Amino acid sequence: MTVQPSPESLKQTLQDKGVKYALAGYVDIHGIIKGKFVPISHIGRMLKGSELFTGAALDGVPQDIADNEVAAMPDVATMTVCPWNPELAWFASDLHLDGAPFEACSRSILKRQVAAAADMGFTFNLGIETEFFLFKDSVDGGFEPISGRDILAKPCYDPRTLGDNMHIVGELVEAMNSMGWDVYSFDHEDANGQFETDFTYTDALGMADRLVFFRLMANEIARKHGAFASFMPKPSANRTGSGAHYNMSLADRETGRNLFDPANGDDIHGCGVTEMAYHFIAGIMKHAKAISAVIAPTVNSYKRLVRKGAMSGSTWAPVFVCYGNNNRTNMLRIPSQGGRVECRAADIACNPYLGAVMILAAGLEGIREAMDPGQPHRENMYNYSDKEVREMGIEMLPQNLGEAIDAFEADPLSKQVFGQAMFESFVQFKRDEWTSYHTHVSEWEIQRYLKFF
Repeated sequence: MTVQPSPESLKQTLQDKGVKYALAGYVDIHGIIKGKFVPISHIGRMLKGSELFTGAALDGVPQDIADNEVAAMPDVATMTVCPWNPELAWFASDLHLDGAPFEACSRSILKRQVAAAADMGFTFNLGIETEFFLFKDSVDGGFEPISGRDILAKPCYDPRTLGDNMHIVGELVEAMNSMGWDVYSFDHEDANGQFETDFTYTDALGMADRLVFFRLMANEIARKHGAFASFMPKPSANRTGSGAHYNMSLADRETGRNLFDPANGDDIHGCGVTEMAYHFIAGIMKHAKAISAVIAPTVNSYKRLVRKGAMSGSTWAPVFVCYGNNNRTNMLRIPSQGGRVECRAADIACNPYLGAVMILAAGLEGIREAMDPGQPHRENMYNYSDKEVREMGIEMLPQNLGEAIDAFEADPLSKQVFGQAMFESFVQFKRDEWTSYHTHVSEWEIQRYLKFF
């Protein structure tokens, strides 16, 4: 058991590092960090939950304006000095209400499911690939890539335009490594202005903490250089979008042994994972449509999850509820190295706590019930017609946010995992978002219909 430092020793440590303020950062329904800055002299009070927040002032926090405030309870083990501002230290935090954990806190919801996995003897390990855009504002009021050379039809892996953005990407990577994240590669991705960083996996809670912090950090570092980072899943109709591929495995809680590694069990379908992993996959496939609402949570997300599109090379994003080996046309892919399962449907706008909790719960159900995912698909799924896909018994992921929310609401797993309050809040918020989108008259409609008839 880790011994927590006393408030006085923590304050001294932070002062020695030059820190002046602390941020007890929790997240709203979107997975965006919220909180207050607290002078270090008051950190002892902050650690006891002194900082109160009106939940009704935040997106998706199920509180009325007359309810008692929620309090941010910092997790001291997550203390991080912000690389872009060394006078500020961030603490990932849970929300409490009236002295007890708040049921509808995203981080607490994931912690509950992580505890359920621990009861089964498992640690849920997770790696998330961070795809994102770096843009600058253009003179016409729009946005454009930072580099004037970033105009190739297929810019993926281009070292020249990556180099043109190294003043931001390089600083971001150095910051990640300064916190021990161990970045092992980064590159220019498939769309103009798009980049990816890959860093070492950790436990699911730690990885979710890192992703929400990454989005804050990337924006702050980009802003220093007169640019901005975008985590919109698909900002351009004719270019690929930004995923947040979940790379997942279960480890033995006592030994740390990877229970998806075929060296530790039978590989019944020859894809490079154990029988337990196939059960895990089957559970995710069973609940895939409901999961989609959480890992692809915006209207814009479903413009990334398209069967085909006018994009460079390919869509790269899956639409079929199936799995296979090292095949990117499946929702669930087993990379060539084996020993893990990758979910390719998740995008970079997701709340990683809520995304991870739904996938973990579904996977554990698959293990408990020894579900069978069927035979893997090693072929290019896009070569099949819609009719052929249906005849194979393969379902498609929801085609829009409305369909995804319908599936989420209809699946009993959603309420079981989220709890009543967060379940109702999530469904209502996303339904309102979908309705708002439909009542908006877009430029496309004006151009097509204003003088059409």
